[in-house]
Amino acid sequence: MKKFASWIGAGIGWAAGGPIGAALGYLIGSVIKGAATDYSEFQTDNNYTNKTTQAGDFEISLLFLAAVVIKADGKILQKELDYVRNYFVQMYGKDRANNAFKLFKGIINDTTLSAQEVCVQIRSHMAPESRAQLVHFLFAIAKSDGHVADVEINTIRSIATYLDINQASFDSIKAMFYDDTESAYQILEINKTATDDELKKAYRRLVKQHHPDKLSHLGEEHLKGAQEKFQKIQEAYDIIKKERGL
Repeated sequence: MKKFASWIGAGIGWAAGGPIGAALGYLIGSVIKGAATDYSEFQTDNNYTNKTTQAGDFEISLLFLAAVVIKADGKILQKELDYVRNYFVQMYGKDRANNAFKLFKGIINDTTLSAQEVCVQIRSHMAPESRAQLVHFLFAIAKSDGHVADVEINTIRSIATYLDINQASFDSIKAMFYDDTESAYQILEINKTATDDELKKAYRRLVKQHHPDKLSHLGEEHLKGAQEKFQKIQEAYDIIKKERGL
């Protein structure tokens, strides 16, 4: 279990404290037998007051919030579980993904964890662009079975609210998972009455806000999702320019 404890301890700063850290301690101690001692050792070495998000903090946050969304409609679909596992395999490789999924299955079965408490901890320590990337990932999970149910949308909306993501940003991320002209306007956070100058200004603002470089501190493995989101912004701009003959 030391290999697992080494994985879970590497790169985790603020996630080792607060409600997330308490849940991790319980899960590693009871679900993943024999790792409790190792967990307590690395937890003591981390400083919960450190506000810098490390790769491990983001990774653990993904696992907790993904579990909330998957359970939102009252059923745990294999397609959604497969999406999470495949996503982690693509980012981290099989060994690290397998370790993450061991923990994820424990989180899925935990009925005591409060989504709001987890989000408050994340909000207190994670930058806005990283929080937005979490919401983007959650929509991708919900869409993995081919349909985003209303209850899943509402759950992600609640999470976004807890994470202090405003309605315009939430609608923008949501629209990235629908292909139509209306969605293009929502992605750029403008309406169809916006002038061409307002369109260009909105595009430049979002490009700056969601540029993948904003997540470079999380490591290369997390940049794929950021690049996908960035590409959706560019595609939305191109759709509207084409529609307007610009």
